[in-house]
Amino acid sequence: MNLQSLPNLLTGARIVAVPLVVVLFYWTSNPWSEPLAAFVFIAAAITDSLDGYLARKYGITTPLGAFLDPVADKLMVATALVLLIAHDTRWFIVVCGMIIIGREITVSALREWMAHVGSRGKVAVSSLGKWKTILQLTGLSLMMYRYDLLGLPIYDIGVALLVIASVLTLWSMVAYLRAAWPDLRGDGHPVAPIPPAPARKDASTDPRG
Repeated sequence: MNLQSLPNLLTGARIVAVPLVVVLFYWTSNPWSEPLAAFVFIAAAITDSLDGYLARKYGITTPLGAFLDPVADKLMVATALVLLIAHDTRWFIVVCGMIIIGREITVSALREWMAHVGSRGKVAVSSLGKWKTILQLTGLSLMMYRYDLLGLPIYDIGVALLVIASVLTLWSMVAYLRAAWPDLRGDGHPVAPIPPAPARKDASTDPRG
């Protein structure tokens, strides 16, 4: 393994960790199933910072890594939310899950649209978005661990962090939408139509047939 491939390998490991977290979380015959799932989730979250640091420090970003990194983050967060909401159906937990997942869908679609009109930089990841991700991952990790530790109500702390993260999630979405609003309205930026897919050749006329 060389340094060039390390960030992508860490991102791939984060994706592979997602089904492992699910299996451990539902390993009900083991009393430590939830803490084990939390430890795997925390390790995966740490690689999120590590692969980004290595990519920036050594200038080894790749198109594959740029695509997989946000995919891995969203898979981790969405999976953890579904697992935890299945065990804790209180209304504000459900609302937090709806806000976070809904925001990710909205901002992903917004970035795709902004890339289409050549203004992707206006909705690049901001410091607010990074803090939102940190609070999400920390809160979900604590909720997944569940048990009190050193007299601290770990689950309740995690819930509080998740609620704060949900507020930042909405705030960052509004900020991205405001930045993109002139382009969404088409103010001075005519949108080029998406080119149609090329027609398939008939097998009888294809010279390779």
